Amino acid sequence: MVGADELERQRFATVPIALLLPGESPRSEGPDAEHVARLAELDAPLPPILVERRTMRVIDGIHRLMAAFWKGHEAIEVEFFDGTAEEAFLRAVEANITHGLPLSRADRRAAATRIIVSHPQMSDRAIARAAGLGAKAVAAIRRGSVDTVPQLHVRVGRDGKVRPLSSVEGRKRAAELIAEDPQASLREVARLAGISPATVSDVRRRLEAGQAPVADRSVQSAASDAATVSVPRQRTGRRMRPVPPDPATVLEKLLRDPALRHKEEGRHLLRLLQQNAVGMQDWSGLTSVVPTHCGDLVVDLARRCAEVWEEFAQELDDRVRSVGRV
Repeated sequence: MVGADELERQRFATVPIALLLPGESPRSEGPDAEHVARLAELDAPLPPILVERRTMRVIDGIHRLMAAFWKGHEAIEVEFFDGTAEEAFLRAVEANITHGLPLSRADRRAAATRIIVSHPQMSDRAIARAAGLGAKAVAAIRRGSVDTVPQLHVRVGRDGKVRPLSSVEGRKRAAELIAEDPQASLREVARLAGISPATVSDVRRRLEAGQAPVADRSVQSAASDAATVSVPRQRTGRRMRPVPPDPATVLEKLLRDPALRHKEEGRHLLRLLQQNAVGMQDWSGLTSVVPTHCGDLVVDLARRCAEVWEEFAQELDDRVRSVGRV
């Protein structure tokens, strides 16, 4: 075992059981005696329990702690946690969802309610994943907690990214940041405003044209209708939409362009475009082959790929437009 000074520095340590205190558990009915007995019968070593360093209270692992005590152990392996009480509770809920004795649905809903209050910036999906609920259930709980939950303009998703609930606020914030520093990069403004670089680029173009950062919906709709009058359209139910150019035709033209084929970077870009253009024909059939347990990972990756291509398209569009103005 280690001394008090070393405990302040180490992440893992062997700690006397007498020094540990029960923490705030998401289990409304307290520890389960039968589960403790089952753990006490195991000969294999159990994972370290999670303990809040500042208070020495158990965040996760009270069943393991009680089992060690029943077996006559005087010390137990501990992983220390440094953070606020609210962060400790969130970690406790996450830990109980991923392993050990499952929480009841009532306990999971109660935990989600508390997390919504303590972490209002977290998205419904992020809280759902932490509490073991569906995103729709968390959204319903949030709607019922409007009197106690601060109303924010952004949410933090499961990937850690900050996203605005409404692009209007993000656009206004981006306009302020651009006014303060006209040379700031798209990515930096996007990070601070909580919107995509593509949206920041659009805000910058609007400001340069003397327009407001947020388009008037009625004017925008009218302009959109006028702009699409001469564009070929295809019918989908009652709605009409422009017919996009055939990817194979566009790709064939690009593959013949010597300005791209004769440079290593150009050939690399052509390979990426070719892979995506070919895959565009088969997306509809691919969703059925993704296992449910991989769904979230594929969704996050697909969205990230889409964001990267959108940023690439916007930066290229900005360069083409700037060259055209010279």
